[in-house]
Amino acid sequence: MSLDEKFAPIRKGLLEYLLLKIISSEKVYVAEILQRLTATDFATREGTLYPLLSKMRREGLLEYEWQESGAGPPRKYYELTAKGRQQLEELNEYWKHINKTIGQLGR
Repeated sequence: MSLDEKFAPIRKGLLEYLLLKIISSEKVYVAEILQRLTATDFATREGTLYPLLSKMRREGLLEYEWQESGAGPPRKYYELTAKGRQQLEELNEYWKHINKTIGQLGR
């Protein structure tokens, strides 16, 4: 079993956190999100991304607006809601806690 296969569940679990981080920096559309993820170990496909974005929208973590594009059809740009920003803040704190715990256990 490759490392990619072994750690796939961890990467999948972190994807929502990473989406919150990406979307928090600026309004983005799916192609931009995919491009940013492609440069990392968290590369994914539209078929994975769209359902997750829809779930996050239903949970009130993000919203979107349509914007005209000079290069084709209108694009759906995502941005965090206040609830999404709060969730990201909580996840950032939890991530720090997890890293500290892992560091302490390794001593």
